[in-house]
Order: sequence, then structure tokens, then C-alpha cells
Amino acid sequence: MTPSETDRASTRARMPADVDAPDKVAYGLTFHQLAIVAAGALIFYGIWRTLHGVVPAPVLIGVGVVLGGLVIGLALGRRDGLSMDVWLLHAIRHTRAPRSLSAAAPAGGAGLPDWIEAPASGRMPMPAPLRLPADAIDDDGEIRLDGGRAAIVGTTTVNLALRTPDEQAALIDGWGRWLNSLSTPTQIVVSAQPVDLASHSRSLAAAAGGQPHPRLAAACADHADFLADLAVRRDPLRRQVLVVTRTAAGERGHHAARRRADDTVRALSGIGVTPRVLDGPAVTAALTCAADPYRPPRPGGLAAPDAVITAAAPPHTQKKRKTS
Repeated sequence: MTPSETDRASTRARMPADVDAPDKVAYGLTFHQLAIVAAGALIFYGIWRTLHGVVPAPVLIGVGVVLGGLVIGLALGRRDGLSMDVWLLHAIRHTRAPRSLSAAAPAGGAGLPDWIEAPASGRMPMPAPLRLPADAIDDDGEIRLDGGRAAIVGTTTVNLALRTPDEQAALIDGWGRWLNSLSTPTQIVVSAQPVDLASHSRSLAAAAGGQPHPRLAAACADHADFLADLAVRRDPLRRQVLVVTRTAAGERGHHAARRRADDTVRALSGIGVTPRVLDGPAVTAALTCAADPYRPPRPGGLAAPDAVITAAAPPHTQKKRKTS
């Protein structure tokens, strides 16, 4: 075996994909699953003790078989990445939650808002108050949450397939060091958003006539046609990677989330990506795109919710006096 093959084999390690899976306690079941099975067994035992003198035994056995199947399905079943009991709990909460939410405060502090007409029958569901996890977005990009603050780091991606095995190992080691350094909840959001090439094509076509040389005008028009054809034949997408860092419980300081975001930028800069901490308008635009990912982002950007928008004063025109 050559030295390069030895180094390549030494950097490989087998890692289980379910590192966050709960531990098995007994019979291949977790403590949560054993609790569900034990609760079902106690329910059947209570039914048997109560009704065994009134209901025939075959009927109770049939009820036990049905109950056992439901309990096993509840304990072992999974859907959408959740255990079946948690999924059913979320489903019940979703069906009981109001379908309409309102950000407007009720008139007088109680009752219905002024813009809602109270129904005469009382059967129409009224909108519930809209409670968002974020209270405000500062100018520096910090998001004020209910129990702390958060900041967002936007970063690019890196293609490991184009790197040598030594470079791949170095990048993975740097990524692992950053993950091991995390002490607070951190969220990594990777999304694909549509790219509006039609507007870029129209802008290039409009600018082609103002080029100083005919060849530049021809190249500009040709590139505009290429973008227009690409927008018609394909559905171009751009990938956005956001890293959301937040403060720990009880951590004080108005800029703690910003410091954690700066630490994230310094750590990720060593693995071949280009990260940056998003400011207030960039955070607002990122959250807007997350709420409506199918709409292309606005080219002018969005102002933060608390930003004061001012306009330049019109120049004062002085009237020239005519001399006779």
C-alpha cells in the first residue's frame, strides 16, 4: 500500500447515520416505547379486571388483540420523521387550532378587532391573535426573541468532489471542529429559490443600444437572448444557506447573538466558504423569502421593520428675475 493510500484509509471512519437515535432499553425498545406498551397493558388489565365477570372471555381477548395492535402501532410506527404518538398529538393540535390569525390588536384591549363584524349565529370561527417567535429585528441584524436573541449568517457552499483527499479531510475536520464548538441551539437552513432571469434579460437588452462599440452591443444582445432562452427552457434555481445562531438561556448582553455569529463566520471561513453576518435589511429579506419561497427576491431589498425611511428633500428652485 502506497503512503497516499495509507493516508486516505486512515482518514476514513464509519459513522452511524442515526447518532441522535434514543437508546434501546429492553427488547429493542426505547424507554418512550416501553412506556406506551406498559400503559396499553395496564389499560387492558383494568378492562379485564372490571369486565371479566360480565363480558365473555373471547370478547375480551378480541378487544385485547385490537388494543394490542393499536398500542404496537402507536409505539413502533413513524410518520414524517416523528413517532406516531407525537405525530397524532400534533395532528390533534392542528385540527383544534384556529384557521385565521390576526396581527391587529382587539379594540379596547378585549373583544373583536374593529375591522371584524361579529357573526349573529356565533358559529363562525373568529381569528386568533398572531404570535410570532420574533419581536423585532435590529439594524445590525439581531432578532429579538421571546427568550433571547438570534443572528443569521449567510454563506456559500463548497464542492468536496473537486478537492483532493487531503483537502477533503482538512475541510471535514474544520467542519467537525465548528460543530463540536457549538454550545447553543444552531439551525442550518438550505433552501432553493427561483432566479428571475427574464428581468435580467430585459435589462441587458435595454442596455445593448447604449454600448460604445458595436461588438459590445452585439455581445450584450446575444447574452440577453441566452438568458431569455434559459428562462423559458429551464427553471433556474439558486441555493441559499443560512446559519441561525442564538443566545443561551439566561445569557445576558444585547450583542451576544452577534458575537456568536462573528465566531461562526471566523470558523466557517477556514473551510472554503464565504460567510457573512446579515444586517437588518438582509435578515428581513431572508425571512420574507422563507415565508414565500416561490416569489423571486426584490432587487432593491427590504427595510427592517423598525427602520426609519426618509426621502431626500427636493432641491429648492430659485426663480430668476428678469431684467428689463
